[in-house]
Amino acid sequence: MRFIYAEYNMHHNCIDVTTFDGYMLRIDCGKAEEGLKTTPCSECALNALAIDEPLEYVRLYLEGNMQMWIDAEDSLEVW
Repeated sequence: MRFIYAEYNMHHNCIDVTTFDGYMLRIDCGKAEEGLKTTPCSECALNALAIDEPLEYVRLYLEGNMQMWIDAEDSLEVW
């Protein structure tokens, strides 16, 4: 599937994606993040990603790489 546009929808805490084929896809951020192991820092980064880079958030979710991204964010955290 090729994407054309993605936007964070703050009223539903989801990302709405429109494809080149004219289909709408809605990713519920609450459901997408269920079961993920996060820290306060990585949770903040994940929220910022959904709002600022929604297409990247969707790509990570659909490819199953969200936990790997979170783990990388946590490894960057400075103590």
